[in-house]
Amino acid sequence: VNATLEAEVLTRSSHSSRTSYAVAADSSEMELKKSLLKRWKEIRTQSRQQSASQSIHAEKPVQTTCQMEETPLPVYETGADDQP
Repeated sequence: VNATLEAEVLTRSSHSSRTSYAVAADSSEMELKKSLLKRWKEIRTQSRQQSASQSIHAEKPVQTTCQMEETPLPVYETGADDQP
């Protein structure tokens, strides 16, 4: 009876160790997947923000120098006409 009981205890404890290892491995794999998913979402968000920023800049009309309104230069009274 003792031999049978010892064998049963060894079998269960051996199975328990494998189960604990499997749980730890699954947990590590899950953490890795969560980390990768988080990083992927960050990259995707950055990419979308960059695309939106580029499209905003692309929508602004660009004027060449010949299309720009010419602003007249200010004229200052210096009193130079009164000088001999």
